[in-house]
Amino acid sequence: MQADVKKFLGLDFNTNRPWLDNTYTLRKLIGLLGILLPLLLPLFLYLYSGHVPPLESISHYYYTQSQSVFTIIISLMAIFLMIYKGKDPVDFYISFIAGFFALMVILFPTSNIDAANTSLSNAYIITIPTDNTVRIAFHYISAAIFLGCLTYMSFFQFTKSNVPKNERTPQKLTRNTIYKICGAFMCIGLLVMLLGLLNVIDETVYTKLRLTFWMETLAVFSFGLSWLVKGEAILGDK
Repeated sequence: MQADVKKFLGLDFNTNRPWLDNTYTLRKLIGLLGILLPLLLPLFLYLYSGHVPPLESISHYYYTQSQSVFTIIISLMAIFLMIYKGKDPVDFYISFIAGFFALMVILFPTSNIDAANTSLSNAYIITIPTDNTVRIAFHYISAAIFLGCLTYMSFFQFTKSNVPKNERTPQKLTRNTIYKICGAFMCIGLLVMLLGLLNVIDETVYTKLRLTFWMETLAVFSFGLSWLVKGEAILGDK
């Protein structure tokens, strides 16, 4: 067990260098946080207040008793993304932008949760701010840039290799397929949310099915999986 933890975190006690300077460790932590986010928010809200149905979006958990979980996970994810370097300068720039706008998602919260959940009990709500058009618009833009950058990395950065295609390991070829599938799922999530925002999908149906929450979950879980694979937590080269 200790050896598994040491390997997963990239711990090296023979050097004084911080353990977070390991690129593979950062990738694994970013991926793990992405996967845990849509799982822990509903779980903690249920433990705190007994509320079961998903909220309109992941961002609306900011206004609930799961606020601390939302803020901690997004902040850690943002910091790890901002210090991630990768192999190419473009890796750093795109990752830094994604991390920066992840912080903006917290600093500029989404729309009023009371208006979004008028048919639900408000026992789980801890704060109801006054809506502000600029704040809400910037929240949407920040979330889109955050997910868009991660989608780009999954499609184009993670699939790159200095090794010719016919010489790549079977694990690398499988990883590339997973990156593309994860990128496709992220695109689907973003597209459905855009169609909902433009009212192409009937607003009543969109809200009733909580499509924003489920599409955000799909996108965040997919990006988390792609980073875990990139960190070679699974399908690592032998």
